[in-house]
Amino acid sequence: MIVFDVNNTELPSTRRRPGIREVAQAAGVSTATVDRVLNQRPGVRAATVQAVFQAAAELRYLPQADLYRALQPHPMRLLFLLPAGTNRYLNMLGDYAGATHDHTDPFNVQCRSRFVEGFDPRILAATLLREGKRADGIAFMALEHPVVREAVNQLADRGVHTITLISDLSRSARAAYVGLDNRAAGRSAGLLMGRFIGPRSGRVAMIAGSRHYRGHEEREMGFQDVLYEKFPALQVIGLKEGHDDAAINYRQARQLLDQYPDLAGIYNIGGAADGVGKALKDAGRDQDIVFIGHGLTPDTRGLLIDGTMDALLNQNLQSTILSTVRIFANVRAGREPMAGIEPMQISVVFSENLP
Repeated sequence: MIVFDVNNTELPSTRRRPGIREVAQAAGVSTATVDRVLNQRPGVRAATVQAVFQAAAELRYLPQADLYRALQPHPMRLLFLLPAGTNRYLNMLGDYAGATHDHTDPFNVQCRSRFVEGFDPRILAATLLREGKRADGIAFMALEHPVVREAVNQLADRGVHTITLISDLSRSARAAYVGLDNRAAGRSAGLLMGRFIGPRSGRVAMIAGSRHYRGHEEREMGFQDVLYEKFPALQVIGLKEGHDDAAINYRQARQLLDQYPDLAGIYNIGGAADGVGKALKDAGRDQDIVFIGHGLTPDTRGLLIDGTMDALLNQNLQSTILSTVRIFANVRAGREPMAGIEPMQISVVFSENLP
């Protein structure tokens, strides 16, 4: 029964709150469709979704805040796929990606990280395709290999966008690259190496994660170019691969120290600098060999402070994550991927300017 006051106005306390049946009637759809739309289940045309939300708003079926949340698209599911191992910088990147909700929530994304065998292109490609079934976007450190390129192109055909981190992938359908200009980074390392060693002659060694990383190859080329151009008294010896593993880097560095008594410098192109640092200390050469690397971590911070490492080039972790998230948001909104994104800057860190 409806009750009226003396002015023939329906009393608010007795009005029946509109229900799902009234929303369905106003929108011209079934109650099942209304339920599907309001619970954001798939399978409903966009025009129908709009009609249901409009009816729910006009009937005040939902509070304004609930309607706003319901109108928001599902959070974009982003995966950071990174190489497993003892590379402290990459481990920190993965940890940061999964714990940076305060910074990424405004972009309506959900980030998670996963570590995978980083030096086998077939495992990487298979993981990309498998994870692409439950992710809207994947950011990963690419190996320059046809099977990885094909996996990225297949994901693009399925509407799953990819971003390469730190090391890029040529001739692929990836949406963007977030990382340093690695050729410039290598040249910067070469200039630092030559200036630190000074006028004396000697040999300089390089240890990389893998030549399958385009970024490591570009750093190697840039480094050698500067030494050949500006420091002819320094002889570059062959590149060794350490797979960004501290134990392997230790063995490679000890072998270099034993083989070349006149070794004047080591450029660690990839990660796991702690292995090289330990080798220098164990050999008693930590204060006379110039050591330059990449990635600011607790390990490299300690090496800079005690003088084992002379300088490092760094790619800011927070900027890497936020730039990646913003690029994916641009892609979802139909904007150019790099719209509003600043290029990644090379930071040169010494013991005297540690952040």
